[in-house]
Amino acid sequence: MTHDEQILQLMWPADFVTRGTEIYAVLDGARDHRIHQMIASSDLEWRCLYAGALPAELLKVAPYLVHMRPQASFTRETISAGWGHAWGIWMISAAPFEDLRRHLRRFLRVHDESGRRMLFRYYDPIVLAMFLPTCTAAELGELFGPIDAFLIEAGSGAEITELRFDGFALHTRIRVTDPGQTQTRGY
Repeated sequence: MTHDEQILQLMWPADFVTRGTEIYAVLDGARDHRIHQMIASSDLEWRCLYAGALPAELLKVAPYLVHMRPQASFTRETISAGWGHAWGIWMISAAPFEDLRRHLRRFLRVHDESGRRMLFRYYDPIVLAMFLPTCTAAELGELFGPIDAFLIEAGSGAEITELRFDGFALHTRIRVTDPGQTQTRGY
């Protein structure tokens, strides 16, 4: 089994029962010039998280919400080219696509201590992994909203960190690829 197939198996394990949940990704066009081109030619459902008419230069580096499918060539290309290179974050959610997009858009801009508005690149897996453990339960509840779990690349690219919020605390589970098998550790 190839590394890409192992990651796909970790994302969509054999016991993954959707119960209405789906896997989405927010991909950061600023990470690699190929991302925007790949998304634009994808047959998967996708939308830019930025609203309104945007100049072409900004469209190329914007964040995009994509409804991922395990058999889609776009999903496989994204894992092959971007896994281990912080192209974005993945999520499990039962929310309809537009509701999830609306929710995620709420966090694109934040205010610092002085009240100044700033862009928040939470869709960078490095940023999200460092940010979530610092949040209060109320902040986690607001950020997770309709999201069941965040899935982010970890380690040398052979692991997925699954982050869930149970209403009280953040829980982490590591999904690990191992030649011939996958393992999980954590909650």
